[in-house]
Amino acid sequence: MKSREVEDDLLDGALTTAHAGLVTAFGHVSALVGERVLITPPRPLGTLTLADRAVTLDRNADELPEGTPREAWIHLAIYRARPDVRAICRAQPETATALASADVPIRPLHGQGAFLGPEVPVFDDPRLVRDEHRARDLADALGTAPALVMRGNGAVTVGADVGQAVARMWLLETSARINAQAVAAGRPRALSADEQAAWRAAETELLARLWAHLRTDLKGQS
Repeated sequence: MKSREVEDDLLDGALTTAHAGLVTAFGHVSALVGERVLITPPRPLGTLTLADRAVTLDRNADELPEGTPREAWIHLAIYRARPDVRAICRAQPETATALASADVPIRPLHGQGAFLGPEVPVFDDPRLVRDEHRARDLADALGTAPALVMRGNGAVTVGADVGQAVARMWLLETSARINAQAVAAGRPRALSADEQAAWRAAETELLARLWAHLRTDLKGQS
């Protein structure tokens, strides 16, 4: 995919994340193109326009250039640790953040929740991730998972493209709400390993459809 097309996806990803109420003044979306990382500038995602160009970083950079989000270290650390990841969404989903602070695990209680793994890991350091060392710790906590909740500090989701990363962030908050409601109602029953595997067999197709839906909803509201 060409850099211009990736930038278009980043803009749609940023606006979609804001439109869905997953960010306010903070958050960022990035994509890996070769050895370059394209990341949204440090501005509220809902205010970005076509005139706002993505900031370009070298994946192996040892310092952040001017005009880069201070938490871009998160993106660099994950790309270095995960060759399968080509896009990252960083947001502040409220219910997911609340459950992490309450030590309530987010497990797949509905089919699409399986696209977040058997249990969403939690990064237990609530401080801002503005240095390379803490970012490496976060990447270690993420491991091979598709999503991570940061205690007191939002969440990170990853994907093979921008659409997957953003769709997973939307799913993370949806799954968190379902988990919260299930805990309040009784005894949550997570999908079995076989049931999760059955849903993950359709993951690429269904994430693409969810991304198309979120984009369409965004365009309809603009």
